[in-house]
Amino acid sequence: MRLVLALLIASIGAVGMWSVVVVLPTVQAEFAASRGAVSLATTMIFMGFGSGGIVTGRITDRFGIVAAIAFSIVFVAIAFVLAGLAASLWQFNAAYFLIGLGTSATFAPLMAEASHWFERYRALAVTIVASGNYVAGTIWPPLVNWGVQQAGWRSTHIAVGIFCAVAMTALLIVLRAIIGSGGARDHANAPPPEVDLDLSANTLTALLSIASISCCVAMAMPQVHIVAYCGDLGYGVARGAEMLSPMMGFGIVSRIGSGFLADRIGGIRTLLVGSIAQGLALLFYLFFDSLTSLYLISGMFGLFQGGIVPSYAIIVRETMPAREAATRVGIVIFASVLGMSLGGWVSGAIFDATGSYVAAFANGFAWNVLNMAIVLGLLLRARGRGRLAMA
Repeated sequence: MRLVLALLIASIGAVGMWSVVVVLPTVQAEFAASRGAVSLATTMIFMGFGSGGIVTGRITDRFGIVAAIAFSIVFVAIAFVLAGLAASLWQFNAAYFLIGLGTSATFAPLMAEASHWFERYRALAVTIVASGNYVAGTIWPPLVNWGVQQAGWRSTHIAVGIFCAVAMTALLIVLRAIIGSGGARDHANAPPPEVDLDLSANTLTALLSIASISCCVAMAMPQVHIVAYCGDLGYGVARGAEMLSPMMGFGIVSRIGSGFLADRIGGIRTLLVGSIAQGLALLFYLFFDSLTSLYLISGMFGLFQGGIVPSYAIIVRETMPAREAATRVGIVIFASVLGMSLGGWVSGAIFDATGSYVAAFANGFAWNVLNMAIVLGLLLRARGRGRLAMA
């Protein structure tokens, strides 16, 4: 029951990650701004989402998930109303930073909290909660677009803010009642770490953050530039937009599938499998560029990469004390946001310098190799520690 409530909260709370994409053209026209200026809202929500994950993770570790989600509700609701009332573009962009700040509690902290609720199916629980972001990406864009067409983007933002406040509050009340009076912290009696890497928590967090940045730089290349890539090849941007749909749809399958896999072979091995598979998909982009092959590769890419980010949360839970899991997961997720931002920008910069996406795909593959090297090193270290313990 907790897991169902967590998935619903995540699916509602992530609305801002997708609403900004839908309203950008309308907002650009109203404020007579450039595409770059209005696109800053996207950067702002990701920065709020990434940095907020650390803050809300700390709140979760100290006061419980109920307090963190309450924080999320306040920021998401108020920020959506402020976005709808924005009198200038900078106010709209600032509101989306606050939306990202609130949204953060529905991802990293919620994944970490779900890891405390299960022992046998812990990884599956984490990936189901992480799928809430993709569920939101499936449900919210058409709803927001309908609202914009019927009532305008301002009224739609205000309505979304009110709906989030009411719906998330109702779900949180039920979740609090199930968890226990006062929002008892489940990590207080959670099992200890299962994997001994003989590394300090700070060292391991730094290594996972570097790995997260590198895999997300690689991940950003197809996700950010597939539409422009198809346009350059002469297939049209509409074809590229169509390729994003199977990429996201298979991402849900990948996330849940990675949970099943991690429950059997562990988070580190699951991350290594996902990283290798993502690298193979990037290689396919280098050698095949027909329209049919791009559709197939994009579907494969979504199927391969969807489970990578939740694997970091699983690894944190397997290797670090439960009492600081939400904070550590928040830090690693923030690193992944930085990687996505860097990957989207550097791929465009490489294209500007070379006039081709070939070098950009090669750059993504190189970053992916760095990720594989770090994860492989952690796996070898874990196996070595395991043999030592047995001896």
